[in-house]
Amino acid sequence: VQLQASGGGLVQPGGSLRLSCTTSGFTWDRYAIGWFRQAPGKAREGVSGISPVDGRTYYAESVKGRFTISADNATNTVYLQMNSLKPEDTAVYYCAADPHLHPIVVITTNGNAFEHWGKGTQVTVSS
Repeated sequence: VQLQASGGGLVQPGGSLRLSCTTSGFTWDRYAIGWFRQAPGKAREGVSGISPVDGRTYYAESVKGRFTISADNATNTVYLQMNSLKPEDTAVYYCAADPHLHPIVVITTNGNAFEHWGKGTQVTVSS
C-alpha cells in the first residue's frame, strides 16, 4: 500500500490550493481515506475523510465550507480542494488510509489508528 501527497506550497491568505493523494497497492472497496495536518508545535488533527465507494464525506469544523474532499475512482486519487485559506491552515498535510475504520474517524481522532500513511506536503499560508 502506498500513498503520496502532493500539491502543497506557499499561498496568500484567501488563496486556494488543491492537494492530491495518489494511492496504489490496494482497492478502495473497504477503505476510509483521510487528510490530516500537523502544524509546528501542535498535535496532528484530522481535516477531512471520505469513503470512496459511496462518496460519504466528513469535515472538521475548522475547514467546513472552505475545503472539499473528493475521490477519483478511475485514477485512485483523493483530492483536497482548499479555498479561502487562512494562516492557521499552515501545516504539513498527510493523507492516510485504513481498511477497517469509518471515515468519520478522521475528524474524531488524531489518526493514530490509521494503518497506512503517505509522506506529507507542506502548506504555508502567509502574506
